[in-house]
Amino acid sequence: MLVLAKAVMAMMLGFASSILLGLIVIPILRKLHIGQSVSKTINERHLKKNGTPTMGGIIFIFSVIASLIFLYIRGSIEISHNLIILVFVFLAYALLGFADDWLKVKYKNNKGLAISTKFLIQMVIALIFFYIFMRNGGSSTLEFTFLNIEIPLGWTFGLFILLVLVGSSNAVNITDGLDGLAAGLSAIAFLAFGIIAWNTGWMEGYQEVAIFSFILVGSLLGFLVFNSHPAKVFMGDLGSLSLGAALATIAILTRHEFSLVLIGGVFVIETLSSMFQILAIKKFNKKILKKAPLHHHFEELGWAETDIIKLFWTVGLLLSMLAITYGVWL
Repeated sequence: MLVLAKAVMAMMLGFASSILLGLIVIPILRKLHIGQSVSKTINERHLKKNGTPTMGGIIFIFSVIASLIFLYIRGSIEISHNLIILVFVFLAYALLGFADDWLKVKYKNNKGLAISTKFLIQMVIALIFFYIFMRNGGSSTLEFTFLNIEIPLGWTFGLFILLVLVGSSNAVNITDGLDGLAAGLSAIAFLAFGIIAWNTGWMEGYQEVAIFSFILVGSLLGFLVFNSHPAKVFMGDLGSLSLGAALATIAILTRHEFSLVLIGGVFVIETLSSMFQILAIKKFNKKILKKAPLHHHFEELGWAETDIIKLFWTVGLLLSMLAITYGVWL
């Protein structure tokens, strides 16, 4: 019961601080004219969202950090190297997303940072992650527990970290195309990983990693008050990249890298839909979807935005329930 109480309190703390920050941050974003530039290639219904405040990820990012500082000051959590890695990656990707968002707002387009620059920065983040992880006794062995197979990767585990971070952050970023879609799916995913993390008693700082997850769940629920349809603010790359990277980090730290594919199943499907669409156009000069990623295909079919979001949230919840059953119970 103590574990449940801590989880609930962490979510309440995240929710309350996120609501408070939302009331403060959104008017500031409006005053500074930090608005989203909507591409004309997307469904016409999205054009009315042009100018909606972006960089709203600041709300749940600040909420999480402020909540962690509060809990540390009152002695409710301890600092571990795993928590340091998680917070570092979370903030580093937030700063990367901030730079991307700032350029988009400044030049009123959707170009942002150059792909090469992004990749270089992500390489540095992965290298620091790998160094701290291995320095503190982390294992570079990749485990397929369901097949009872272990693959020692050695220094190439750093490349694996980079691959998972890049893949997960971009997957959430691609999914962030409808009001509340990415935020809701992320809340479900972090809830699942919070439960899994609390079950990894062998991991140093497992409680802190779990509490981080639950605080973020509450913060995202608070953010959804402003981000759900019709959205008053968008999270921007600032938010989506940090969420995806944090999911990847928790998956690696808890050694549930392959559970990430299931928990983030909707993110994976959205990413694959974009990849297959690009491949089909380049190789066969044909589209397999009316528009990619998948949520835009449903829009082109005439689905209401809220119906698409509810469907994707439901699928995300079912996949997360399966992952929890495997990761904690079986």
